Amino acid sequence: MSPSSEHEVLHRVFQYDEVLFARSLANILGKPVPAPVAVSVLNVDLTETRPLERRADTVLLAKYQENGVLKKYILLIESQTDEKKERRRRWPYYIAYLQDKYDCPVVLLVVCSKKETAEWAREPIVVGLPGLVSMTVTPVVLGPDNVPAVTTVDEASQDITAAVFSALTHSRGSRARDILVVLSAALDTIDPETAGFLAEYIEDGLGETPAQSIWKVLMATVAYPYVSSIRSQGREEGRQEGREEGRAQGEAAAVLRVLAKRGIAVDDKSRERIESCTDLDLLGTWLDRSLTAEQVDELFA
Repeated sequence: MSPSSEHEVLHRVFQYDEVLFARSLANILGKPVPAPVAVSVLNVDLTETRPLERRADTVLLAKYQENGVLKKYILLIESQTDEKKERRRRWPYYIAYLQDKYDCPVVLLVVCSKKETAEWAREPIVVGLPGLVSMTVTPVVLGPDNVPAVTTVDEASQDITAAVFSALTHSRGSRARDILVVLSAALDTIDPETAGFLAEYIEDGLGETPAQSIWKVLMATVAYPYVSSIRSQGREEGRQEGREEGRAQGEAAAVLRVLAKRGIAVDDKSRERIESCTDLDLLGTWLDRSLTAEQVDELFA
């Protein structure tokens, strides 16, 4: 099965911004990592001359200066949505292969959008027998439980890529809407072409999550220049720009779509109540609640 767009974007963001890894570890985990002066994207095929194929998600070669000496390390990035024992079992091999091939340190970074997956990925991988351990692999893991939620426009504007990464890792959480609202505004502080690219990049990276529905509503209702550019390319999806009625319809549709994706049943009376609502603040509240509600009545409590 081909990897999902959510899986791909979550690790490729480190290819888009080559210094994001160093900034993230310093800002999130308090671990100083030398900022690279040059980064190369390496071949992710780690297969040797035998039939078993092994491919990593992203492999970067980072070069940095230390006391006037040019040094290097390998950054191996794995994107994990769910627990996969067979994938995890290969991580020690990936590290050993890359260290042997490039003769330099290797750092394994695992990025997740689910808290439970992040906790699973942090567990050390021990190779050997009790009392006879040959190797212990301790991944560096970034996920919704340690990546800060970027919820102010100023903060998002200072580091757009970090704000994008925050949105991707919190795509399933209750703060997704807050992050996406400020991110949509922060994109308006950069050039429209780059902002338009990132807006589509974000939509792909949110995958089939409730947050993607929220992002689509934002892109259909806000009036930033980069959004107008996206719409002009046919991405408006039938919504009417700038009209309060259109915004309300979009918010209502997003509430129902999130509930449907989460498997929450919606009776006809509740559906009519949602679709007929024109209060944007109330619809926003319902959209927030739809991310965590266990039944439709909880929206209206």
